[in-house]
Amino acid sequence: MIHVDERDFQWVYPATATTGLLLALFLPASSKTVRPAARRSYAILQLLTLFGAIVGAKLAFLSGDLAWPFAKVSLSQVILSGRSITGGLIGGFLVAEGGKVLLHYRELPNDWFATKLPLSIGVGRVGCVLAGCCRGVPGEYPLGFVYSDGVPRFPAQLAELLFQVAAFGAAYTLYRRGALRGRIFASYMVAYGLFRFVIEGLRETPKRDFGVRLSVYQVLSVVLVACGAASFAWYSREAARSAT
Repeated sequence: MIHVDERDFQWVYPATATTGLLLALFLPASSKTVRPAARRSYAILQLLTLFGAIVGAKLAFLSGDLAWPFAKVSLSQVILSGRSITGGLIGGFLVAEGGKVLLHYRELPNDWFATKLPLSIGVGRVGCVLAGCCRGVPGEYPLGFVYSDGVPRFPAQLAELLFQVAAFGAAYTLYRRGALRGRIFASYMVAYGLFRFVIEGLRETPKRDFGVRLSVYQVLSVVLVACGAASFAWYSREAARSAT
């Protein structure tokens, strides 16, 4: 068992989340891989994507953990509560695709940005491990975590951290080889959605009756897989068209 007193590390999560965001946006800048003529539109799309991701992440958490809109939430809960990666990915994707239509943006998705994304999320998950959020279900597990409540739990945060590291390695390999051009992010959405659906069953999140007992995040994971599959199919056609 791994013992962590999360009360000493509450500052870590906002620090790692901010570091991960800066890593995704600026280190090194993804815009340099976009044609110069399209960089202004790409910058606008980045802002739209960030806005969509923030809104999606917040709404998903409010629904998944606080039962909104069926339960009342206070303004302080809206402001101070956490965020959901699954909701952020869906929100960012949908707003970005809508923005491309409005801006008449015809470039393929930025594979370098998609490659960095799992790494940036993984950095944030380091904060989850230390701050004790997103906990696994109680039980005796190899490499289980024990926080200040003294309850051994499944290492859900560590499992996701390892997934993000593996996803970054796979995405980087694809990017260096020029494989799946324009579809690395779509592939990541499908892979993460499938992974999250499974791991969510081992997380201590509220489960509801959707015909079967599922968390809101598992439902969103199915939506994420659908978005990824649709994006992969669409950009496969676009990549073939641009190649000819």
